[in-house]
Amino acid sequence: MNKSRGMIGRFSGLTAVFIGIIVLSFLLGRYPIYPDQLVRILFSKVLPIPQTWDPQMSTILFEVRLPRVVMASLIGAALSCAGAAYQGVFQNPMVSPDVLGASQGAGFGAALSIFLSVGYFGITLCSFVFGILAVALVYFIGRRVKGNPTLGLVLAGIMIGSLFSASTSFIKLMADPNNVLPAITYWLMGSLASIRIRDVAFAAPLILAGMCPLFLLRWKLNVLTMGEEESRAMGIRTGHVRAALIFGATLITAACVSVSGMIGWVGLVVPHFARMLVGCDYRRLLPASALMGGGFLLLVDDAARMVCTSEIPIGILTAFIGAPFFLYLILRKAEF
Repeated sequence: MNKSRGMIGRFSGLTAVFIGIIVLSFLLGRYPIYPDQLVRILFSKVLPIPQTWDPQMSTILFEVRLPRVVMASLIGAALSCAGAAYQGVFQNPMVSPDVLGASQGAGFGAALSIFLSVGYFGITLCSFVFGILAVALVYFIGRRVKGNPTLGLVLAGIMIGSLFSASTSFIKLMADPNNVLPAITYWLMGSLASIRIRDVAFAAPLILAGMCPLFLLRWKLNVLTMGEEESRAMGIRTGHVRAALIFGATLITAACVSVSGMIGWVGLVVPHFARMLVGCDYRRLLPASALMGGGFLLLVDDAARMVCTSEIPIGILTAFIGAPFFLYLILRKAEF
């Protein structure tokens, strides 16, 4: 009973912190919005409140900060859940959402689209399609590796990821160094600066659809971590469960990368902190990872907006923050 109450308290605390970070993210920016202004602007959409604020604030809130905060929350939560699921599927705490080449494939698709000047929506769509294609190739090759199917997927992921990374480097070599190359380089660093409502409409349904199988199968993921033979002995169809989990995590990763660029470390580091807080039971680990990941990426995005006069690519900050924390976990010999 005390353990259950303690777990409820932890989740209540995580939820409260997450909501607080969301509110803070709405207030911070080049044009600060005060809490009372935020409340009036938000409720003005449903109540007849007299306008006492600058119309520019309403535009900034609804067209710039709202989609950015929504996508930062979703991307952080989704990448953390995908990383936790991959770590369970492959029984390896060092696995991240790009283990099967989804990020590298999406990066290649975006670089190719920028090189061909197909437009903003074309970049997003092509990035998403190539992210899915990369994992489809990995799964096709991995299924034909005799012996350990998990090892086959990892090896195929390394190979396909390397091929797409090399292809991206070739495109950068051929790109115009004055216009196209800087655009490709900046996109690959990861950023939420260009997020608008259209990106939310495209990516949010895909991200939520990818998270559904992860949450619905999280109790089977607990069994899957026991090993192939033990899982089958308990009646789990390991091939089908693994395929569904990989599909959901891949859909998440491809959708996130297609609108934000390549954001590393979130899906690797956050699940470990969630384990330290709620344990290794995936029924609790995935919700905790979602709350912590969403809050973490929101804070990093706030720092990207506020630290310098020009916005810092968010992928750089996640590496600066994530790598030392992960080193700290290794040095203290945390039990993953």
